[in-house]
Amino acid sequence: MIKLLLVEDDPNLSYIIKGGLEDAIGGYEVRTATNGKEGLKMWDEFKPDAIISDVDMPVMNGLDMVKRIRETDHDTTILFASAMTSPKDVRCGYEMGVNNYIKKPFTADELDAHLRAILDLKKEGKTRAQAECCTFGHYLFDGGHCVLTDCRTGEKKLLPHTISKILQALAKNKNEVVCREAILSLVWCKEENDFYASRNLDVYVNSLRKLFKDDPSIEIKTLRGVGLSLCVAQGGEETENLETAKTQKLEN
Repeated sequence: MIKLLLVEDDPNLSYIIKGGLEDAIGGYEVRTATNGKEGLKMWDEFKPDAIISDVDMPVMNGLDMVKRIRETDHDTTILFASAMTSPKDVRCGYEMGVNNYIKKPFTADELDAHLRAILDLKKEGKTRAQAECCTFGHYLFDGGHCVLTDCRTGEKKLLPHTISKILQALAKNKNEVVCREAILSLVWCKEENDFYASRNLDVYVNSLRKLFKDDPSIEIKTLRGVGLSLCVAQGGEETENLETAKTQKLEN
């Protein structure tokens, strides 16, 4: 169920939209406010997933309300509902931090479609970003942004794109063997028999080893004829996994 805050000074429109959304498939829990000041208070108490707000309201308008919200909350989806959709008005709204506009008049079904499309996109974006992040040892690696963070110190390092792609392949399969062919195909779209690409891989792997040289719990191992592995110390467990993987690979 989606938690929605509806900020609208027209009581008739507010009643119609609230009722329509609460009857929608999937369901909404709707709270209402009649101006930006009430909207701020309700946002703080209700913690909505999304806010739909009028722009021109008494006491505090929608622009000022959104500006206040965005000082601390950059995640909640916010839509403006307004007849004022000149380029200048739209630009001002986006600068304040709204995610989209819906033009009055609109129906509850139309608003539901807008909200679900935006929320689905945000969810997909978060899922994709999380899929590109992985942890090993004391490190958090964000492959999508090529950033390696030492969680002990908070230090962040921006890695070259190629090194980042190699580390991502190894980190997602930590303590397991990743075939050279798979890495070459991922990074250079080439097979291992491409001499120059294979040599480049060795150079980049050496750079990765230097990156973790001060951390004895992390080691990048080369198993000749098999592949590479990012080994994270776990009381000898990684050695057992490597030997098992090596045996299975050779048997195949």
